[in-house]
Amino acid sequence: MAIEVKVPELPESVAEATVGEWQKNKGDRVERDENLVDLETDKVMLEVPATAAGVLKEIKVQAGDTVTAGDVIAILEEGEGGGEPESGGDESTAVGESGGKAESEPAGAETEEAGGEAPAASPAARKLMDEHDLKAADVKGTGKDGRITKADVQQAVESGGDAAKAAPAGDETKPEPAPESTAKSEAAISPESADREALSGAEGERVEQRVPMTRIRARIAERLLEATQSTAMLTTFNEIDMQALYDVRDRYKDRFEKKHDVRLGFMSFFVKAAVEALKRYPVVNASIDAGDIVYHGYYDIGIAVSSPRGLLVPILRDADQMSYADVESTIRDLGKRAQESKITMDELTGGTFTITNGGVFGSLLSTPILNPPQSAILGMHAVNERPVVVDGEIKIRPIMMVALSYDHRLIDGRDAVLFLRTIKEMIEDPARVLLQI
Repeated sequence: MAIEVKVPELPESVAEATVGEWQKNKGDRVERDENLVDLETDKVMLEVPATAAGVLKEIKVQAGDTVTAGDVIAILEEGEGGGEPESGGDESTAVGESGGKAESEPAGAETEEAGGEAPAASPAARKLMDEHDLKAADVKGTGKDGRITKADVQQAVESGGDAAKAAPAGDETKPEPAPESTAKSEAAISPESADREALSGAEGERVEQRVPMTRIRARIAERLLEATQSTAMLTTFNEIDMQALYDVRDRYKDRFEKKHDVRLGFMSFFVKAAVEALKRYPVVNASIDAGDIVYHGYYDIGIAVSSPRGLLVPILRDADQMSYADVESTIRDLGKRAQESKITMDELTGGTFTITNGGVFGSLLSTPILNPPQSAILGMHAVNERPVVVDGEIKIRPIMMVALSYDHRLIDGRDAVLFLRTIKEMIEDPARVLLQI
């Protein structure tokens, strides 16, 4: 029985999605609840699972296509039987090239001249190899199990092998960036998908590569532009002597990790210090809504994390009620799932204050941009040893620069400076966080 695979209901405020990587090819055997394809929205990545076991009979949309909730994107033939992928040039097979090897390859697949078996290749890849007189041995496959994808062939053509040079005039195919085997191939829709080797080019060659902006990257750009145009953003800076925090962490990190099964990092201390500072200066935890000031009596702290798709800010709900171990384990989980594009919409919604840590990349000092409708954001930076004066003596101490960007329409400079100084005092004397003094 044929079953239509449809786009599921999209998160609230999301109207459409972009088709990402197909995890299965036309003709592949699939199991119930197995992911067929990834859908990218401007906020999260969604998976479309198979509703029954069977064979993927038809793929109706290609990677990069725009779809809406309820659209039919594939046909699944329910049942135990398998099927061979069609060997024709149907472009609908190209969208799943890197998703996995089909159970059986069509007759006529090329073999290496040495007599060995050639790597598996998708139908679209084989067609393109035929057009450019390429053998499977001439192409390096980056798909699952070394499978050759259409993008791999295009890369081989672009690299200018002997066979490619012999291709007939007028048979050029516009190259697309080849997906890396360890990353999700989003059919050239990822900002990370630029091919470094192709961009290097030959000496003296001026190479360009055009890659469409992803939905999430476009959304990030929109929000950052909104922040700069709709707020009166100002930044204040301070520096923190991290020695006391280093001492506390070195003293307790082994016992902490043994008991809680998570490492003791800096972030939990900064989250707790920020919560206490927000309690003392509630205007920093407030926001502006249609001419009103909304003061929040809860502390939902956003933690900026990087992902292959761009910057995400998942939320620590009720951070004031979380233990240090809760903060560390939650941040670890969010970071891991951000890398796997498994952050949910609910985890990105809301937030009253944000912390971003550019120090993990070596940033010495920066001006973080507000995350609307929030009114402030704390920026952490790299820790560097510097000579400082301590009790009249010059000593070498680990120093971190911190920055607080804030909306000056709502927060006065006095409150911003005192807020940041409060965080400095609590980090330099961690016992104050526990004693709330």
